[in-house]
Amino acid sequence: MSLPEYITLNGTNYTTAKLSAEAHAQVQNIQVVDAEIARLQQQLAIAQTARNAYSAALVSAVKAPAAETPAPVKKVRKPRKPKAE
Repeated sequence: MSLPEYITLNGTNYTTAKLSAEAHAQVQNIQVVDAEIARLQQQLAIAQTARNAYSAALVSAVKAPAAETPAPVKKVRKPRKPKAE
């Protein structure tokens, strides 16, 4: 990851070219963490959108009139053969 030309810490701008190796490493660590936070925020937005969709579907299912369950169909029997006398 390349460093920005300047960074701002507590309201003060610093030129990254003049930072020590330790400071460079810390800036890179911050960039990695910022990227991970952005990724997690995106995942959270996806999960919240899915939850809202599931919630809306549940509301629709609860408000929809219940489908009537059809009466069980009786099995049709073949007529019995008359008894031979």
